[in-house]
Amino acid sequence: MILQFINRKTELDALEKAYRSPRSEFFVIYGRRRIGKTELMKRFTEKKSHFYFLAKKQNLELEREAFQRRFAEKFNIYMEESPTFEMLFKQILSKIDLKKKLVIVIDEFPYWIEREESVISEFQYLWDELLKEKNIFLILCGSYVSIMEEKVLSKNSPLYGRRTGQLEVEPMKIKHLQDFLPKYRTEELINTYGAMGTVPFYLKEMDDSQSFLENIRNTFFNKANILNQEAIFLLTEELREVNVYFNILKAILDGATTITEISSRSRVDITNIHKYIATLIGLKLVKRIKPITSSAKEKQYLLKIEDNYFRFWLTYIYPNQSEIEEDPDSLIKLVEKSYSSYMGFIFEDICRAIVRNFHTGVATLGLEVGQWWYKDAEIDLIAVNHQTQEILFGECKWKDKVDAFKVLAELKEKTKLVQWNNTYRKEHYVIFAKSFQEKIKEKDLTLLDLRDIGTYLKT
Repeated sequence: MILQFINRKTELDALEKAYRSPRSEFFVIYGRRRIGKTELMKRFTEKKSHFYFLAKKQNLELEREAFQRRFAEKFNIYMEESPTFEMLFKQILSKIDLKKKLVIVIDEFPYWIEREESVISEFQYLWDELLKEKNIFLILCGSYVSIMEEKVLSKNSPLYGRRTGQLEVEPMKIKHLQDFLPKYRTEELINTYGAMGTVPFYLKEMDDSQSFLENIRNTFFNKANILNQEAIFLLTEELREVNVYFNILKAILDGATTITEISSRSRVDITNIHKYIATLIGLKLVKRIKPITSSAKEKQYLLKIEDNYFRFWLTYIYPNQSEIEEDPDSLIKLVEKSYSSYMGFIFEDICRAIVRNFHTGVATLGLEVGQWWYKDAEIDLIAVNHQTQEILFGECKWKDKVDAFKVLAELKEKTKLVQWNNTYRKEHYVIFAKSFQEKIKEKDLTLLDLRDIGTYLKT
């Protein structure tokens, strides 16, 4: 398919507004790999005077030399050797006509930080002493989210207070899947989300003239396609000890949710497991979740795979590498047979993401949405509104012909265990499913099937 540039209007508008300002600008842009940061910057810098530099994991002196060489080539100027970034940028300012604002983009800036953390202080000096009074738009960009947040954006960073703007480039909304795959029905769109989320780099591999399973056969189960080995490539690019990280991810996928369980199943010493988990969280591959009713001080949380591409790859590709070459059709049959079960948790995520867009009787302004568990009891979806003292309980069933009476009765039993504003709360209920045996009507109950979800996806 031809990849469209979809749903980045807010980010582009913010960048364009800053570009038109009379002052110099310093933006920090970050977000997980493949999310579309580079394409965003290409669109923004198109037809503008700009210089884009993609950092590498190598000696910073070599990086500075490469930066200087490519800048000189791009603008067809002579530049003397610069042993420091200060001297390099002084040359740039002296040799470039700045009547029009010059955009300088340094992509994957965390690579430089990992090599020499002092580079942060160097760029603080560059901004304070050289750039902030010039007609410059400096953009530092990175995929390692935790490094960008801790080393560049936090109060402890030398760069704190210098930036004039920041953008976290987040995944597309689920409803934008239809923009990428206009021929797909609702169920196929949701199945696609389960395999690759809303990452444009992955969605461009899909052909909506083919079925979901045909696409899986031609991408994930095709050794020549990027989706077959993308997970290995991404972790190899970012990390050492790749196999350790895969073992941790697989342990989480297989049901280990606490640090102790993950350590045991992945065979990683409990004293080291925290640093690996922190890295995976920083890369937006794993996330911590807490019951929505728990207080901020409570440390009770579980760990889950955050990235749907990795979830699918670890489920169907990682354990079946040899079968992909020998008998890919048998793996397609495996996907077809097990995919409804695989989609269970993912459908819950979808329901939690879109519950605000349906009328369930709960005021949406100030609504907090999450999930809940206590001992052996779990509720897929809980949304609370502290202002109106309303609470919405929900179950999400990726099944056809769901018995709404039975699900509602079981849900009401579990709600008795939920400790939240028990004396005054107003309770509402919602059940999501592919379809229902009967769309029953009860006070404070909303039933939403694929037709309802499809309406949201197509708005």
